Amino acid sequence: MAMTGVLRPGHAQIRVLNLEESIKFYRDVMGLIETGRDDQGRVYFKCWDEQDHSSYIIREAPQAGVDFIGFRVLDEATLESLESNLNAYGVETRRLPAGDLLETGERVRFTLPSGHEFELFATKTKVGNGMPLTNPGPWCADAEKGISPIRFDHALLYGPNIADVKKIFVDVLGFFMVERVIAEDNTTEVGIWLSCSHKVHDIAFVEHPEPGKLHHCSFLMESWERVLRGGDIMSMNKVEVDIGPTRHGITRGCTIYAWDPSGNRFETFMGGYHPYPDYECLTWTMDNFGQGLDYPQRKLHESFLTIVS
Repeated sequence: MAMTGVLRPGHAQIRVLNLEESIKFYRDVMGLIETGRDDQGRVYFKCWDEQDHSSYIIREAPQAGVDFIGFRVLDEATLESLESNLNAYGVETRRLPAGDLLETGERVRFTLPSGHEFELFATKTKVGNGMPLTNPGPWCADAEKGISPIRFDHALLYGPNIADVKKIFVDVLGFFMVERVIAEDNTTEVGIWLSCSHKVHDIAFVEHPEPGKLHHCSFLMESWERVLRGGDIMSMNKVEVDIGPTRHGITRGCTIYAWDPSGNRFETFMGGYHPYPDYECLTWTMDNFGQGLDYPQRKLHESFLTIVS
């Protein structure tokens, strides 16, 4: 389909407790590629098949969690238009200057009703994926280092007021609902999965009393075999695994969830179907949410529901 507004997840900035330990984990175990460091103490990474300068940024802090999530938009005119639309809707925005984030243009930042900092940007330096633009191979040496995900794929965020968050994403930013979980009243949405593309989700939210919480950042793997290989690498490096390997009912994705050394959950994910904006939203009821989470075991894992950073 034609993509003319918000294109895709662009980056996440994550807080870690020990910077050097985290650099080694994301570089050597995850297999991300370090692309820069700045005078604010932030370290920038990309996945091997991403062309943009960075998609995953870490900084040391006393508490783990997420600082902000950024999405790339089509161009500067789109950024201006979306900023205007947000302001007209009543969402206060602020501009961050080009270069505040390495190799990234101006960003439009705003706070969601869930307490999360969210931003849009139109330009970021392209550094390529290590292969030529003419007659490239299907993979390069970086694709074999560590777990080596293809890209930063999506995030799941926990916070309050997701009904209001949904309105901003659907009515202003042009996302569409793909799946949802409804409460026992069969009306209230307690989980929403949203897409701005043909992916099964680009961002998701779950209702939670504490604002601004990170459930996980997800990294896309090329195949189920690569997910399983990633699980082997986690075990070899004594990475604490939360759930998996398993398959979701929600999104149909195949997955392993684990924690980085600071307690930030991450996901290695593959699969899922390819919805379009005219697809009808799929609904999961709370009495069957266990199957939505872990389809083979039909199990609600307590850690998945309660541990956030």
